[in-house]
Parts: sequence; C-alpha cells; structure tokens
Amino acid sequence: MIKVEWLYWLVGLVFVVMAVQMAADRSNPRRWTSAAFWGLLGLTFPYGTGVADATAKNGGWTLPAEPLGVAVLALIVLAGFNFLGKGEPVTSTAEEREASAARLGSKIFVPALTVPLVAIVCASLLDTSGLFETGKATLLGLGVGCLVALVVGMLVTGERKLSVPLHSGRSMLEAMGSALLLPQLLAVLGSIFALAGVGTQVGRIVHDVLPDNSKYLAVLAYCVGMFLFTVIMGNAFAAFPVMTAAIGWPVLIEQMHGHVPAVLAIGMLAGFSGTLCTPMAANFNIVPATLLELKDQYGPIKAQIPTALPLLACSTVIMALFAF
Repeated sequence: MIKVEWLYWLVGLVFVVMAVQMAADRSNPRRWTSAAFWGLLGLTFPYGTGVADATAKNGGWTLPAEPLGVAVLALIVLAGFNFLGKGEPVTSTAEEREASAARLGSKIFVPALTVPLVAIVCASLLDTSGLFETGKATLLGLGVGCLVALVVGMLVTGERKLSVPLHSGRSMLEAMGSALLLPQLLAVLGSIFALAGVGTQVGRIVHDVLPDNSKYLAVLAYCVGMFLFTVIMGNAFAAFPVMTAAIGWPVLIEQMHGHVPAVLAIGMLAGFSGTLCTPMAANFNIVPATLLELKDQYGPIKAQIPTALPLLACSTVIMALFAF
C-alpha cells in the first residue's frame, strides 16, 4: 500500500536536491542562505512524519516537536530578513526556445493536462483498490500525476537528462521565493483561529446582529464574510473554518437545515472570489506579476476584480435559491 507520507518525503527530497543546486550556484549572491532555507524546509517533511507519529502514539517514530518549531522560526527569519536570492537560470537561448515552441506547438500542454487526468483516474478508480492509503487517493493521485507528467514532458520535448527539469524547477522556485509557502501557512493560521474560538466569537456577534430566521441575511453574511476573511488572510481555506464555525454550520445548516454540500461548496466559491482581490494571495496575484515582469505588480488583481465581485454576487444568489 502506497502511503501519503511517501509523497511528502519525495517533495522534501526535491527541495533538498534543489537546495544543493543553489549552494553550488555561484551566480546567486545569497546561495548559502537560500540553500539553508529550502534544504531546511525539505528536511521538515520526513522529520514531520516522526512528530506526527509520536503525537498519534501509533508505535512509529518518537521525535520531539520542538526542533520542528525551531526550524519554522529559522525559515521565518531567513525569509523575513530577505536572505533568499536567485541565480542565473540554466536555460536555452531565445532562438532555441522559439524553435522548440514552433516544433512542439500545442503538444506543450500535454504534460500539464496529464496531472489532473491521472489524479481523477486515481481518485475515481483506485480509492478502494487497496493500492493507496485509505482516503488519500486524491492526494496520492495528484503526486502520481506529477510524476507521470514529468515523464510525459520529457518524452514530448525529447529531453533525456533529469537534471534539466530539476534546474528549471529550481529557477521557478527561486523566482517565487518564500511566497510559495504562503497558502500552507495561511491555511494553518485558519486552523489556529478555529481552535482559538475565533469562529465561535464571530458567530455570537452575528447571532446578536442578525434577525431570527433571516435566511437571506444569514446567507449574505456567510458569503460576504468568506470573501472578507479571504481578502484579509489571503486564502479561502484559512477563512473557511472560521466562517463555517461562525455561520455556515450552526446557522445555515443546523438552524435553517441547508443542504450541507451546497452550503459548504458555494461558501468556498465565495471565498475564492476574495482570493482574486487580495495581495495576501501572493502565489496567485503577486508572483505571476513578478514572473511576467509586469510594470504594475497589482495588475492581476485589478484585472480580476470585475470577475470577482459578480462571482461573489452569483454565489450568494445561488446559495439563497438552491441550498435550502
């Protein structure tokens, strides 16, 4: 049986390999601190397995959690004090890239389409096969899809050296920087808020303000709250536990008997509209502007707002009409 931890270890190994590449890249003015950041991040993946096993008391490794916390603080210091840099990317010439683009044409999209296709097949057909860890078929399918896409990409482009995609991935990693971790950190922040009872307190405030049995106002509060919390926190997954604990579950589902999948799914969609409007969602809105070398770093947000606001309105209307 393939365990999800194996996927985490593979991701950690990729970070460590790229950290070694960074340490050897003399064109990077901050090569040692960059290597320390990504290498330390990579090592937290296998170490985290030991911490999780010890917490679950399932007879696995018994590693203390404190070093993992120190590692997180070290990552914050390295990123916060701008110790990350990037070197000169190892790539082909502009003429070679133009010739390659003309030769490949639309075939260049085949590897990208392979990832979701394999993930869907794994989640649909292999979830109960015993091949994957129970309940993890979707996540493992995504990992398998990435590996298959790597092979397909090398076949499509005619590349034979594994070092080429690794160097390209490392260049992308350096360009994105620590913003790559922002979604995960914000999702954790949402969980912390939920455990701290922020959702409960917000729920009490909403209960005191909203009139009794006001379904439409409750739907509006939930959807707009998801939007605003996502704008503040940068991630709908971080806003979801807070707003669902405050309004979604106790009011819309338990009190007003809303259809659970509809309320929660549409609520997430309302949160995603907030993702389009905030610089806190750096990996979606700021990093692309940097990679594309746009003059206005907020250009993607300005272009997305006319879509985000109607999306929020439509989500609210759809929930009010069809979730009850």
